[in-house]
Amino acid sequence: MSHKLHVKHGDTVVVISGKDKGKQGKVTEAQPKKDRVIVEGINLVKRHTKPTQANPKGGIITKEAAIHVSKVMILDPETKKPSRIKKVQQKDGSYVRAAVKSGALLDESK
Repeated sequence: MSHKLHVKHGDTVVVISGKDKGKQGKVTEAQPKKDRVIVEGINLVKRHTKPTQANPKGGIITKEAAIHVSKVMILDPETKKPSRIKKVQQKDGSYVRAAVKSGALLDESK
């Protein structure tokens, strides 16, 4: 069963636990069905690849692996610290995400 994630593609997040604790990066991919996100420069793993036509030498490549969404918190744009998220209703009735600590809006209103 998929859940709605508190982070979206393009958000800047901070890792709050694990080997990359304290590091920041942008979310490059969100996987709501697996409750995981891929963050730029976080959770780097090495993969051994066979030679292919695209990569004739093969070898060892380093790439980002998925990290559980509970291990990341959104970066508050005003305080530059990790923060939880709340929903704020706009005047037109739509909801946007806002940081709990400072109240700064995370989504641009349309």
